[in-house]
Amino acid sequence: MSSIPEIELQSRENIKRFQEEKLKQTLAYVSAHSPFYKNLFKKSGTSTSDISRLEDLPSLPVTTKDDLQQYNWDFLCVSRDDIVEYTSTSGTLGKPVTIALTEKDLQRLAYNESISFACADGKKDDLYQLMLTLDRQFMAGIAYYEGIRKLGAGLIRVGPGLPALQWETIERLKPTVLVAVPSFIIKLIEFAKHQGIDLNNCSVKKAICIGESLRNADLELNTLGTQIFDAWKIRLYSTYASTEMQTAFTECSEGSGGHHHPELIIVELLDENNQPVKEGEIGEVTITTLGVEAMPLVRYKTGDMVKAYHTQCSCGRNTLRLGPVLGRHQQMIKLKGTTMYPPGIYDILNQFPQVTDYVVEAYTGTLGTDEIKLHICVVENAVQVEEALKNAFQSRLRVVPNFEFISSAQMDKLQHDGKSRKIKKFIDNRK
Repeated sequence: MSSIPEIELQSRENIKRFQEEKLKQTLAYVSAHSPFYKNLFKKSGTSTSDISRLEDLPSLPVTTKDDLQQYNWDFLCVSRDDIVEYTSTSGTLGKPVTIALTEKDLQRLAYNESISFACADGKKDDLYQLMLTLDRQFMAGIAYYEGIRKLGAGLIRVGPGLPALQWETIERLKPTVLVAVPSFIIKLIEFAKHQGIDLNNCSVKKAICIGESLRNADLELNTLGTQIFDAWKIRLYSTYASTEMQTAFTECSEGSGGHHHPELIIVELLDENNQPVKEGEIGEVTITTLGVEAMPLVRYKTGDMVKAYHTQCSCGRNTLRLGPVLGRHQQMIKLKGTTMYPPGIYDILNQFPQVTDYVVEAYTGTLGTDEIKLHICVVENAVQVEEALKNAFQSRLRVVPNFEFISSAQMDKLQHDGKSRKIKKFIDNRK
């Protein structure tokens, strides 16, 4: 229990009072130093001195991704001379946004990740193999690196891709924990099977899974998580974060949602009218950063739709927990009257070993309604796979999208546009 920050073990009432004091400090700071928030509060007629409780937050205007893209440098609260690190978003949903950090912000980032890794049962005697990029202004790469160093554990910077190199490193240096995208862990499993590597007799005992969800809305492992665990009996921990929030929500060993760190961030789940949803309802993650010096954010709408859990976790923490991201707000699809998000489609496709890769494309049909086309690579008879997919979609979602079977070369073109660090799994061509 000693590795858990004391505030996370406090009562919900004490956590709330703690956050309200931090909120007042943050509002005073941005009102004095942020050109964007000075202007926003003035235009909206908002008096931040009237905000003293978390319940007062809905009286403040929200901040959006469009604001960050359009007024990026107006969010800066310090001199350019004080910036020690420039990071950027991936640009998946528009042009990349620069997030600058001071030395204090870097230390905050390291603290965030050290307690997040500790939450995921990280220990000083662990050795972490980082299977992700540490270049291209990727905040997560530097965050994991600094967090593991602060935890006092060892690390191996291998970078993304190349299963052969990853396995050579595992066999040579004996890491205990992987930090990787879940779908890449599937590729590691496939490589191991082809090479006769005994997965369950290697040094790896845990995996911190980033970038993709491992769980369904009920917190049970989804298809991707089940495929990994069925083949490789390692502990799996989901983590949720974004460059803008500079904070992570990581699962503990209970696997019941990513834990909130109340000293670092205030979380709201909002409805379409920017009002808090009721407990147990799905809402858009909206955050107010605490302790950020260069580019703090107030009521920033992330676009991520999740459900929160408020009961005490078996690990002893009283903080709220965020469930898996069920989809992006702007990626919501209404297909023939059924509302869905891309991750629900991914989960069905991941059930089929014959499907080696895919891209989900949303577009506007001739009647002005949403339509979906699935671009799919398969290893065997496409006709049989298509029939099985139709049955699965009809059974799970009650609607059947259109299918297009393409080559690996065509898939590579769809997934890599040269503008984003991330592989595209969803393309939104709706008007």
